[in-house]
Amino acid sequence: MSGVTGSSQANQIGARRRAREFCLALVFAADVGGQGSAQALEQARAILGALIEQWHLDGNEIEKLGAEIESYGRRLAEHYFARATPIDDMISQYSEGWALSRMPAVDRNILRIALAEMLYVPDVPMGVTIDEAVELAKEYGTEESSKFINGILGAVAREKIEEVS
Repeated sequence: MSGVTGSSQANQIGARRRAREFCLALVFAADVGGQGSAQALEQARAILGALIEQWHLDGNEIEKLGAEIESYGRRLAEHYFARATPIDDMISQYSEGWALSRMPAVDRNILRIALAEMLYVPDVPMGVTIDEAVELAKEYGTEESSKFINGILGAVAREKIEEVS
C-alpha cells in the first residue's frame, strides 16, 4: 500500500471517528438540549465549529477532514432523526429493565447513532460501528457505559447476522 493510500485511509478513519462525535453532539442537542432535530441540524455548523476548537484541529486538518466530518456526521444524524421511533423501540427491546428515559443521556444517544449506522449504513461493518460506539462511551460516558453499549449492540448484531443466515 502506498503512503498516499494509507494516509487517505487514515484520514477517512479519523474523519469518521470525529463525524461520530459530531453526530453525537447533534443528537444530544436535539434530545437533551430540547432543540429538536430540525433546530439541531440548523445549528450543525456552530456545533461543528465548537468541536473543531475542542479537538484543536489545525487549518490543514480542517481542510482535509472538515467536509467528511460534516457530511458523515449529518448523514448519521439524519438517519437517526428519520427513524427515531423504530431505533428507540429497538433500544428499549434490547435494554431489558432500562427505560429509555432513565438511561444516561450519553448512553442513549450513542446507542441511537450506532444503531442508525449499523442498520442504515451498509458499507460500515457492524464490528467497526460497535468498536467506535464503545470508544465514544469510554470517552463521554460513565464507567459502565462501554459495557452496557457493547452488550446491547452485540445482541443486535448477533440477531441481524442470524436473520441473514
